[in-house]
Amino acid sequence: MSIQNLDTGNQYGQYTPDFVDYWDDLVGWEGRTASEGGFYEQLAKNAGAREVADVACGTGFNAINLARAGLVVTATDGSENMLARTRENAKQMGVTFAHTQVADWVKLDKQLGEERFDALVCLGNSFTHLFEHEARRDAMEAFYKALRPGGMVIIDHRNYDSMLDQGYNSKHQHYYTGKGVDAYPAELNRYLARFEYKFPDGAHFQLNMYPLRQDYVSHLLEDAGFINVTRYGDFTKPYDRENVDFVQQVAYRPRD
Repeated sequence: MSIQNLDTGNQYGQYTPDFVDYWDDLVGWEGRTASEGGFYEQLAKNAGAREVADVACGTGFNAINLARAGLVVTATDGSENMLARTRENAKQMGVTFAHTQVADWVKLDKQLGEERFDALVCLGNSFTHLFEHEARRDAMEAFYKALRPGGMVIIDHRNYDSMLDQGYNSKHQHYYTGKGVDAYPAELNRYLARFEYKFPDGAHFQLNMYPLRQDYVSHLLEDAGFINVTRYGDFTKPYDRENVDFVQQVAYRPRD
């Protein structure tokens, strides 16, 4: 299978039907479940959340686990191909969502109508699909508006600080734990992280992402109005900024 030639501006079109067919193999549900250890479910429950929006549901890993934990989950994604697989996976696992739909982050609060949530998650390094500062700003503001006062947002991303400053080095223990799958940056600079994914049968694909630095994401959250920004590294805190693969950022909408 040939490598996909991707346009950085077409983030949702990167998830072709062929790539989506391999996505669960890339995630490695069993390994990722063990790695996370219920981290997101516990954060949501500790915050008193009941209704949660997963706005980058992919093939449903986190949305399904959140629903299994007893939360009322709305699952959205920018890719219809991904959302269709989420619905299939949920059906196979006997999980029911409150609502599913294709949604654009920068219009999220409008596309979901009057519905508001206690928590919103944007996981799987997904926020890095936005390449323009203005789009990231607008998306963060839409996330803010989609939450009830006191609501919690969680955004994760790769540790691009370490990748850009020290070079790429991954323990492959988190997020993409599929057996025999290799994931690495084929191109990396301050404007682009082009990741290549290779599978045991020889299939390989690429995704274009913007390498977001940790402080920048925290500032985006604060500029949108969120408070009490807290960071975790590979689901723990405190953490070594140079020696974690992924960063999870948690913040709250003020209670007014």
